[in-house]
Amino acid sequence: MPEEPQVPPKPAHAAKPAAKAPAVMAVTAWEEELPATLKEKFGDRILECSLYLGQKFVVARPDAVAPIIEFLKHEAGFDYLVDVTALDYPSRAERFEIVYVLYSFSRNERIRIKTSVPDGFRPATVVPVHPTANWLEREVFDMFGIEFAGHPNMRRILLPDEWEGHPLRKEHSIIQQDNRWVKANLGIESGQ
Repeated sequence: MPEEPQVPPKPAHAAKPAAKAPAVMAVTAWEEELPATLKEKFGDRILECSLYLGQKFVVARPDAVAPIIEFLKHEAGFDYLVDVTALDYPSRAERFEIVYVLYSFSRNERIRIKTSVPDGFRPATVVPVHPTANWLEREVFDMFGIEFAGHPNMRRILLPDEWEGHPLRKEHSIIQQDNRWVKANLGIESGQ
C-alpha cells in the first residue's frame, strides 16, 4: 500500500503578506492631430494628453473643461456625452476627479476629459453643450456632493430629497449612510 504524502502543519500565526504598493497607471503619450490641436487651442490649460490601454484621455484645468467639450462637439465631431462621473480621493488637496466620456459616431472613437477639483469647488455645467449632462451632473451631485455652476436644476436625482450626505464620498462606510432616514422610512436599524 502506497504511503500517503505528509502535509506540513500550518503555522499557528501565519505572517501577513507584505502590502503591495498601489498600481501605477502605465500611460503613453497620445500624439495625434487631435491632441496637438487641443494643446494649441487651450495651451497650458491642457495638462496631459495620454493613452491608457488604447483609451484616449485629456487632463485639463477645471476652467477649460466646458470649452474643451464644446470644441470637441462642434469642431471634432464628439457629438455624444456618454457619461459624467467622479472619483473621491480624500487625502488629496484636489479631492475629486471628474471624468467626462465623449463619443464620436463619425469617428467611432471615445475620449475622456478629466479634471481635479477641491471639495466645494463648483465646476461649470456642460448642459448648454450637451443637454444630457443635466441628469448626469445631478447624479454626480447626488452621489459626491459636487455642485455644477450654472446647472438649471441642481438637485438630487437618485436619493430622496431629505437624504443627508452623499453616499460615494469616502467619509463613511456604506453601513453608516444616513441611518436616520433608513430607520424612519424603512423601519430598520441600518443599511446592512
